[in-house]
Amino acid sequence: MFLFAVFTLMIGATLAVGGGYLISLHGSPYYLIAGIFLLYNAWLAFKKSAKVRQIYAIFLILTAIWAVWESGIDWWPLATRLGLFLALGVLLLRRPNPVSGGWFYTTSWTIITVALLATMLVPTHNLNGQLNTKVINDSPRIGAVPDDSWYAYGRSNLGQRYSPLKQITPANVSSLEQTWVYETGDKKGPKDVGETTYEATPLKIGNALYLCTPHNWLVALNADSGKKMWVYNAKVAADSQRQHQTCRGVSYLPPASGQVPMAQLVVQPAEQLQPIQCDAQLFLPTSDARLLALDPATGARCDNFGNHGQLDLTQHMPFKQSGYYYSTSPPLVANGVVVVAGSVNDNYDINSPSGVIRAYDAKSGQLVWNWDSAHPNDTQPIAKGNTYTVSSPNSWSVASADPALGLIYLPMGNRTPDQLGMYRTPAEEKYATSVVALHLDTGKVAWVQQFIHHDLWDMDTPAQPVLVDLSTVQGKQPALVVPTKQGDIYVLNRKTGKPIFPMTENPAPQGTIKGDYTSPTQPSSAVNFKPAPLTGSDMWGATPIDQMICRIELHSLRYQGQYTPPSKQGSLVYPGNFGVFNWGSVAVDPKRQVLFSMPLYLAFISKLKAKGEALLGQMNVGEHGLNANAGAPYAVELKPFLSPLGVPCQQPPWGYVAGVDLTTGKTIWQHKNGTIRDMTPLPLPIKLGMPGIGGPVITAGGITFMAATVDNYLRAYDLSTGQVLWRGRLPAGGQATPMTYLNSHGEQMVVQVAGGHGSLGTTIGDYVVAYKLMK
Repeated sequence: MFLFAVFTLMIGATLAVGGGYLISLHGSPYYLIAGIFLLYNAWLAFKKSAKVRQIYAIFLILTAIWAVWESGIDWWPLATRLGLFLALGVLLLRRPNPVSGGWFYTTSWTIITVALLATMLVPTHNLNGQLNTKVINDSPRIGAVPDDSWYAYGRSNLGQRYSPLKQITPANVSSLEQTWVYETGDKKGPKDVGETTYEATPLKIGNALYLCTPHNWLVALNADSGKKMWVYNAKVAADSQRQHQTCRGVSYLPPASGQVPMAQLVVQPAEQLQPIQCDAQLFLPTSDARLLALDPATGARCDNFGNHGQLDLTQHMPFKQSGYYYSTSPPLVANGVVVVAGSVNDNYDINSPSGVIRAYDAKSGQLVWNWDSAHPNDTQPIAKGNTYTVSSPNSWSVASADPALGLIYLPMGNRTPDQLGMYRTPAEEKYATSVVALHLDTGKVAWVQQFIHHDLWDMDTPAQPVLVDLSTVQGKQPALVVPTKQGDIYVLNRKTGKPIFPMTENPAPQGTIKGDYTSPTQPSSAVNFKPAPLTGSDMWGATPIDQMICRIELHSLRYQGQYTPPSKQGSLVYPGNFGVFNWGSVAVDPKRQVLFSMPLYLAFISKLKAKGEALLGQMNVGEHGLNANAGAPYAVELKPFLSPLGVPCQQPPWGYVAGVDLTTGKTIWQHKNGTIRDMTPLPLPIKLGMPGIGGPVITAGGITFMAATVDNYLRAYDLSTGQVLWRGRLPAGGQATPMTYLNSHGEQMVVQVAGGHGSLGTTIGDYVVAYKLMK
């Protein structure tokens, strides 16, 4: 009884004080009432009163009623509202209980505990259904790639992440086994930035795989065995000023001769080879702002391209701060040009490098055109001595192209600083946070479609657009499918940029700091995964105490729903800048015209801090933390919305997989995805619905492969229903998009890079893992 009294006193006092403060913020009165109940119980317990069990039973019953009223029959919200109090109540079960109230208490405690445990069996947060299994388009465009190969980041420049291979099916996928593992040797080091990530998707050309590593090594492997053929080390030095240290992939220029290159075994480091004249070429972007052209056979630099196989991408930049500009995504190769965009550090300096997009002759490296969104009509190669526009919006993700239309589709980001809009020109406003279609031969704008007006939330268009020919009520249309951070999936006509599924303009919250403004409306797509606004009842935590603290923080922040402007008070940004969708994009089956996606839901906090405050020594290098915004009157502090115990303040699930019928725009199924297996001290495979980053791959066999989530698994999903049919254990975090191909024996292989993600906290490694069916 004494222990019960002590613990009840401490918990009750905490809840009473915090609950009173929460009421002053117009929050739930429950915590104050609970605190008073517990303090009364503590007093009774210290007195060894016979009433203590009766009063505590009444408290448990009222708390259970309140918990169900707030959360419904949902295990995780109920468990964290009731679990601590039921555990505390065990102390009242330890003694023989002949005193008055014993039977009532024991019965009440038992019923509530059993009922709570029973809610674990109640399925929640899942939408069951079956996607179309019929072929709508039996001869779709899937890109000029041999069936057994993978020539670009999204398999082709269409970005579908769809393979026509169909050896692996729902009937036999359970027979997949690991067949080889390769360790690159490139791991996160002590001098690396926090966001050092392994996000590469390999290419398969001939019988070789080509992939880059976080520090820009290009590795060639035998596609049958995973044996190293050659490695080119770009010799990129560590730089603490970079926000990211990653490489998502390399690009391929097929040979003019038509003869597919064959990788050779090269013992010495490829960077030591003499440059040669190349027929085929691989393009490797580096995090020190170079573009390299390499021979697929040996890894030697291509002497015909640029300066002995490399270009300096800092040329004509208005500012050249070390680590402020680099490419994390592969360039796009189409119609004789290689188009290079880049990432500009967010929120470091108002005077940063330009977000210019440049097209070079793919063989010679000569500049063909440059498109700077601040001067969108001036696409002729920049004159000697001139510079591109300071800090103009960039395109850091992966582009797509339609060679037949002669268009490239670029997902556009924002002008830095993200949360301060007073520095932007009308042209920059027009092209920021959009998809822009440029002519591949001239760089001239064909059309632009914007997804946020005057973006103040770092809602860059993050994902590669997907090109697919859709059957609609208006007939077959050339479509462009664009996932966004805010949860919309826009389906546009890729010739014109006009929406195929309706776009609407909806009122948005107003009110900013002096000198800035917000758009009165923001766009929305009829196809979307936007979450409902957060409320106090959505707050979560391991105990009622950190739930209460999350509620206090929610009510202390400025929050008027999606697009709440940044503020000095601190604003809740939901969805957060991690996004409902990110660079992993979606996968589309062009025959069945269905889409596989991985929507995520995590809230962030954005707070503007006047430079007059004591900020010295607090500045952070990276996207999260306190970013300086040098030259601006405000720094910005960005962080996830977490409880004191470091778990999200919003209750789970935080991650799903979902299937969409693109002929109707309807979501047919949606399921929680991922477990806490690798995020807790005990390896518990509890399917909570976890966040992740990476992308899916669809095969003609009706299987979708994806890792991405924070547990170390590659999963195979039934495309029709979204059910997990198989999972393979990975040696590290799989925050990269897999790919599939045929080896020289005609066997379908599935390959996943597993190296972890610095800011997600997944297991770090340097692995390339291959699977195939075992008979």
